[in-house]
Amino acid sequence: MKYAIIAAGEGSRLVEEGVKTPKPLVNINGETMIGRLIRIFTENNAESISIIVNQEMTGVKEYLDAVSCPVPLNLVVKSTPSSMHSFYELRSFLKNGKFCLTTVDTMFREDEFASYIQAFEADNRLDGLMAVTDYIDDEKPLYVSTRDDLSIDGFKDSYYEGARYISGGIYALTSPAINVLENTIEAGVSRMRNYQRALVESGLILRAFPFGKIIDVDHAGDIPKAESFVKR
Repeated sequence: MKYAIIAAGEGSRLVEEGVKTPKPLVNINGETMIGRLIRIFTENNAESISIIVNQEMTGVKEYLDAVSCPVPLNLVVKSTPSSMHSFYELRSFLKNGKFCLTTVDTMFREDEFASYIQAFEADNRLDGLMAVTDYIDDEKPLYVSTRDDLSIDGFKDSYYEGARYISGGIYALTSPAINVLENTIEAGVSRMRNYQRALVESGLILRAFPFGKIIDVDHAGDIPKAESFVKR
């Protein structure tokens, strides 16, 4: 399983709220957020880990240069206009096989993540298995429309009657999803949520995998919440 981490955001809301540490290096229970992901991925059958960081966060690059990783760690240093464009910059490392992509500030329980990866590795019918949750603590959640069997038939920006899940920001995908990404970028589309809609429109087979809870660390107040949530 190939893994990828998008860590190219500026973390501007954290900075505005007094958190001076670059977001990927924010400490959660004794681990940096990016270090935690690297550890979890290596414990879940990683064959490589690819990461993109922005050009302004030189401390993050220095941190990653010093990381001892048991699998190849591919680092791209580039500022991008959106997380979808960051994904695009990592695509060459993710072709030919299954991969899992997440943003650096996505906090989840390790046992749920392991079950998620095992389910994706075991199912060769799917083009994508998308992490979802019914826990909503997001300013602009992306609602995931599912059928009874948890197959995904749409992504919606606002609540609709019967909505159960929102996107958890963890994407397990296969090579056809890279083709959709390249076509979407060439069409001038931006934002990950529009890319996800393009996956559905392209006819790829996507299924939702419910997590009990997923937290994004966007604000200073999210740090203690995340520490309590993922405490080992």
